Amino acid sequence: MKTIFKTLALLVMFGILAAPVTMATATVEEQPHMKAALEHLRLAKAELEQAEADKGGHRVAALKATNDAIHHAEEGIKFANHH
Repeated sequence: MKTIFKTLALLVMFGILAAPVTMATATVEEQPHMKAALEHLRLAKAELEQAEADKGGHRVAALKATNDAIHHAEEGIKFANHH
């Protein structure tokens, strides 16, 4: 009977110790929405760079906003990977 309790105690202990490692690994590997958004932003940047004329300054403003959004998406991914 003692062996069963010792075995169960060890299993519970290993399960508790493994949980934080599993959770941390999942955070680093998973961010499909942020990664997809980043890819879309990069595609939008390429389209804005190819657009003709300035459109009254709006193309340049959109390009700046897109560059800012790319930066923030990259920083958000980095932050999530380290926290």
